[in-house]
Amino acid sequence: MFAITLMYFDSHTHIQFSAFGEDYKEVIARALASGVGLVNVGTQRDTSKRAIEIAHEFENEPVYATVGLHPIHTEKSFHDAQELGIGEKAQEFTSRGEQFDFDYYKKLAEDKKVLAIGECGLDYYHLGDDTKKKQAEVFIAQIEVAKAVGKPLMVHCRNAFPDLIQLLTTHYQLLTAPHPGIAHFFTGTIDDAKQLLELGFSFSFGGAITFPPRKGKTEGDYDAAIKYIPVDRIFSETDAPYVAPALHRGKRNEPAYIIEVVERLAWLKGVQPEEMKAQIRENTKRVFRI
Repeated sequence: MFAITLMYFDSHTHIQFSAFGEDYKEVIARALASGVGLVNVGTQRDTSKRAIEIAHEFENEPVYATVGLHPIHTEKSFHDAQELGIGEKAQEFTSRGEQFDFDYYKKLAEDKKVLAIGECGLDYYHLGDDTKKKQAEVFIAQIEVAKAVGKPLMVHCRNAFPDLIQLLTTHYQLLTAPHPGIAHFFTGTIDDAKQLLELGFSFSFGGAITFPPRKGKTEGDYDAAIKYIPVDRIFSETDAPYVAPALHRGKRNEPAYIIEVVERLAWLKGVQPEEMKAQIRENTKRVFRI
């Protein structure tokens, strides 16, 4: 359960990534001192395992993990030094991708500190010859892991919402109803949101919602979706080390910066920050079952 002092929750961060290799304990300590609980989200074998290890280093604190294989890591992918480091092993991984091992991830997922499966889903930003087929197969396998352990999904989707929604609809019986998961860093349309809401999904938003509107626009890219989605389906996230909110833009992101995200969510939903914080806490307890 939540500590009495916990006021905020970062539902999607990556403090196990290489970008935090030297000071991850200090980063987590700053979050906890600010009343921020967090979930370190796995993206492949090593980052999933490491997320669990860190969660147990903070055994009695609201520090959790997810385990999963990110869609871009199902085949040769862009090498992100912030995620994987710059060693030979990391270079080799991005040159070949990872074959999904159901039993390996299921065993990891059974850990009491693991709250969800993912991040998993579809990413069509860079398409290879077999990208769509391979990503769909791995995503379905992770839906099956989530069903086997009775935990929700942490879903990643980029340029692929029609296919994602079709897969989720087709495999609806495998979803862990009534709260099958979270569409992390949601970038879809109102219609995409409507269909995902009907499937039971929630949505998380991060630092990008604090950026000023683009030139020639009157509102931010995420404002309409946030205003449409019910407050009891909204989560806050940082996606650290990426996409720091406006006050920290250009810096490495971290969970302690979630406060600015929550304040922006409150403004967009027309509620007081205290109400938004309380609602996100309730959403977190309900969907993650903690």
